[in-house]
Amino acid sequence: MTRDRTLRAGGPGRATAMKGLKTWQLMVLHAGAAATFIFLLQRFGLNASLDSALLWALTFGGCAAGLAYSQSKR
Repeated sequence: MTRDRTLRAGGPGRATAMKGLKTWQLMVLHAGAAATFIFLLQRFGLNASLDSALLWALTFGGCAAGLAYSQSKR
């Protein structure tokens, strides 16, 4: 008698929680979170202008979406 002693990353609840989300939804969520974070940091933390903060938010959001896409294909 042997037991399977492997642990899953994140526990058993993580798999069921992420099961309902599709890859594109996770990409949009990741990009939106990154864009929101960098916009708030630039605009209010660093006192950047509105157009500069929006440009950085667009850039970081695009990079985050690309990173989420590449991670989903692993």
